[in-house]
Amino acid sequence: MAPVTPLSASVEQQLTSAISATLPETTDVDPLLRRSDRADYQANGILALAKKNKANPRELATEVVAHLTTGDVIKDVEVSGPGFLNITVSDRAITETLAARAADGDRLGVPLKDQPGITVIDYAQPNVAKEMHVGHLRSAVIGDALRGMLDFTGEQTIGRHHIGDWGTQFGMLIQYLIENPDELSAETDTDGEQAMSNLNRVYKASRAVFDADEAFKERARKRVVALQSGDKETLDLWQRFVDESKVYFYSVFEKLDMEIRDDEIVGESAYNDGMPETARLLEEMGVAVRSEGALVVFFDEIRGKDDKPVPLIVQKADGGFGYAASDLTAIRNRVQDLHATSLIYVVDVRQSLHFKMVFEAARRAGWLTDEVTAHNMGYGTVLGADGKPFKTREGETVRLEDLLDEAVQRAAEVVREKARDLTEDEIQERAAQVGIGAVKYADLSTSANRDYKFDLDQMVSLNGDTSVYIQYAYARIQSILRKAEAVAPAAHPELELHAAERALGLHLDAFGATVFEAAAEYAPHKLAAYLYQLASLYTTFYDKCPVLKADTEEQKENRLFLCDLTARTLHQGMALLGIRTPERL
Repeated sequence: MAPVTPLSASVEQQLTSAISATLPETTDVDPLLRRSDRADYQANGILALAKKNKANPRELATEVVAHLTTGDVIKDVEVSGPGFLNITVSDRAITETLAARAADGDRLGVPLKDQPGITVIDYAQPNVAKEMHVGHLRSAVIGDALRGMLDFTGEQTIGRHHIGDWGTQFGMLIQYLIENPDELSAETDTDGEQAMSNLNRVYKASRAVFDADEAFKERARKRVVALQSGDKETLDLWQRFVDESKVYFYSVFEKLDMEIRDDEIVGESAYNDGMPETARLLEEMGVAVRSEGALVVFFDEIRGKDDKPVPLIVQKADGGFGYAASDLTAIRNRVQDLHATSLIYVVDVRQSLHFKMVFEAARRAGWLTDEVTAHNMGYGTVLGADGKPFKTREGETVRLEDLLDEAVQRAAEVVREKARDLTEDEIQERAAQVGIGAVKYADLSTSANRDYKFDLDQMVSLNGDTSVYIQYAYARIQSILRKAEAVAPAAHPELELHAAERALGLHLDAFGATVFEAAAEYAPHKLAAYLYQLASLYTTFYDKCPVLKADTEEQKENRLFLCDLTARTLHQGMALLGIRTPERL
């Protein structure tokens, strides 16, 4: 089915034609159309056009109105203030447009991008042999939502989980395992918690020996060299650590209701062989220079407290490679091998300077161009109720699994309190969907670069801007549709609409534009805000407009139609954010 033209676009097209007819010589006509409290849409561009053409804005607005044809789409236009145009859309146009969207299945009349590209999203980056904590939450949740939105617009997304699986600590771990071969079970654990329990035990034991025994410390350092040089025994043991960690990662991501594909886990180790070539190319091109034995890239505008340039270290003086080398090698791979047109890095905002330097170095080398862009999606910190970084009472970092378990437990209390016809198993199933959805939504409804407070009481509340509020709106609609029994939802364009129906309908029509805006700006919070407002408008509609007790059969069918399309839009929008919408709550 062909995409559906939004009402705003139809109004804008007619306005543009009317302005061009009024001012034939005008180029670059922009009506500056926006939603308004005074009317369905308000056009503010007349003021700028009047100034440009040295005309009286109110008189110009009146002339534009004279060239507008009211009827099918535009019901009424009035000139207000110094030259604004307040535009009212016809009831028929609203219903007919929504009917076209309803006929388009899951896409709801939303078009695909004209020229989709390939976007590589670097997100959800846990570390091998270490537990995931609250600090890993935002990267995973934001990255997953970005993929959902971009995929829906037609973009091809490729996930990359740049896990920490390389470095000096592995020399310590592997050497300890060689000397204590029974510390890990012979077979890889299939249980995530047990896998991490084994890894934690080995890590703590190896660290204790490393700190206390100088001879072991020296053996561990030699083991790092063996790892980097590709020694088979060392690599085999390293692989065991990676495999055990992956079992744990998958268990956490499953609890977070996220799909992580094994082929998209490409850690630091994957770029090890390419780092010497990256360093050689940068030096040959003059992008990087030798300074005090190290290979570095300097930036005139980036300076430290002593006003000396802060370098990006590609290769250390001892020959070792740092994060910059692996990140630059990853860019080469993603651009040259994956043919990416966009790179998105969902990383802690505290790494912003690092990625600013990496991106600039890649541009100087020609790996990033006008056709290949890179964006650092720096995110803020998860705070506790006291406004400080979220910690346990003992001052420890909060384990991500513990946080998710508590969210589900709190959600179960809310669901059980409201449940009327749900079994205990159904309550637990809904609790997982509501609890995990609450955590995700609290994150996504906040602009990524801002900090936010982790408050479970608020997150699982039925009141306010929460996922639970939206999920209950969806479940309420499903209940109404079930009660309607034999009466099928059907659009009736001939009917006059109540003000609450009009407001709901116009907002439903804006779904596609909102998704495209949120995807283009890498702003999941804009889609979250749209869905919350949609649920709020539906609540007003539900209060003002009886559905099953409507005055006529046609009105009942039309209101059931609005209910159905609202539910489908809520379901699709929440799915793009990675949040489920239970049919019953």
